[in-house]
Amino acid sequence: MAKNDLIDAALAARRIVAGEGLSIPRGGGRREDLRLLLLERRSAVRARTAALNQLSSLLVTAPDQVRDRLGALSGERLAAAAARLRPGSDVITSVLRRLGRRVARLSEEIAEVERGLATLLAELAPDLLEECGVGPVCGAQLLVSSGDPSRMASEASFAALAGTSPVEASSGRQRRHRLNRGGDRQLNWALHVITLARIHHHAETAAYYQRLLAAGKTAREARRCIKRALARYLYLRLRQLPTLALTT
Repeated sequence: MAKNDLIDAALAARRIVAGEGLSIPRGGGRREDLRLLLLERRSAVRARTAALNQLSSLLVTAPDQVRDRLGALSGERLAAAAARLRPGSDVITSVLRRLGRRVARLSEEIAEVERGLATLLAELAPDLLEECGVGPVCGAQLLVSSGDPSRMASEASFAALAGTSPVEASSGRQRRHRLNRGGDRQLNWALHVITLARIHHHAETAAYYQRLLAAGKTAREARRCIKRALARYLYLRLRQLPTLALTT
């Protein structure tokens, strides 16, 4: 049946009358502030990455004297050196100099956004920031993606939202699961970053990781197992947060 707004409205009305209710929105207020800051940061990071890639590619065809000076550098060090180039009559020097300064401005913008995220997280969920591997960016993404914790019926719902729940891919007698590529990919990225940090800096997670490797898991499979366990743990932590702090 084709989509029909009148039918959808009638179904929604019947659900409300029957007491079923409708889905709970993720929330607004401070959560929306976090979402906007994350959006700004992502766009600045992408622009900075593009500028850094342009700097690297320009060096390939740059004059010998420029390559001799900058060729051994990369990333932020290359951008800083390019920004210090003296203005010249040749176009390549001017372009490198402007790109280097663009990277510096974008780095300052990213740092300012992250300070804003840290301030909001310290106000809304200070306990979350105390978790190993959870910084302002990942913590903000957890709050933005989950919204009102009552939206999630169970930790399995949160794992599905994060794309960390394994997907059944068995065939005949072969029992297997495949990677879940659905869900909120930004939330999945945040859990991945937290997982990597905890493997290196959290004793309990590191021990679990080694047990998984000893059991025959590959490093990638072991990280996926940790992400699933981490989704369960962080779901419980998010459920403890005051709902009104995110929506007012």
